[in-house]
Amino acid sequence: MNLLNTPRLKKELGQLLNKPPFGIKVNVKEGSTSVLEAELHGPKDSPYENGIFKLQIELPVKYPFEPPRVTFITPVYHPNIDSGGRICLDILKMPPSGAWKPLINIEGVLVAICNLMNCPNPNDPLVLDIAKEFKNDKETFESKAKHYTKEHATLVTV
Repeated sequence: MNLLNTPRLKKELGQLLNKPPFGIKVNVKEGSTSVLEAELHGPKDSPYENGIFKLQIELPVKYPFEPPRVTFITPVYHPNIDSGGRICLDILKMPPSGAWKPLINIEGVLVAICNLMNCPNPNDPLVLDIAKEFKNDKETFESKAKHYTKEHATLVTV
């Protein structure tokens, strides 16, 4: 089944491709009928500034009644994103533990992820050590996050 041909996804993709939010780029993964690729520009005035982060968005058959599965392809040093790229964000989980609602669209998910990058939530971490560091030694956290961003999310031109 080609999920991308549903009226809702056609409309969502049309908006994302023609009028993407600032710092967000989305395209359909080549040869796929249910996977999107996204690029997020690291939020200004954050340790992720100047980074370009790649994500994969897998749309379940029951979308929008189930949330998309979003993972970072680019490594990110963040208390709510683990080394496998999984993201701890309430709108990516079904109720009762999560806050997904069918009204939320892909653009809303990506904007929420940008906001999470800008404002980590150390009280609901996926990576405990990074959350502790964020709470107790923010300077070290920011230094490591900047280093990770420079190492993994910055394009080097030769």
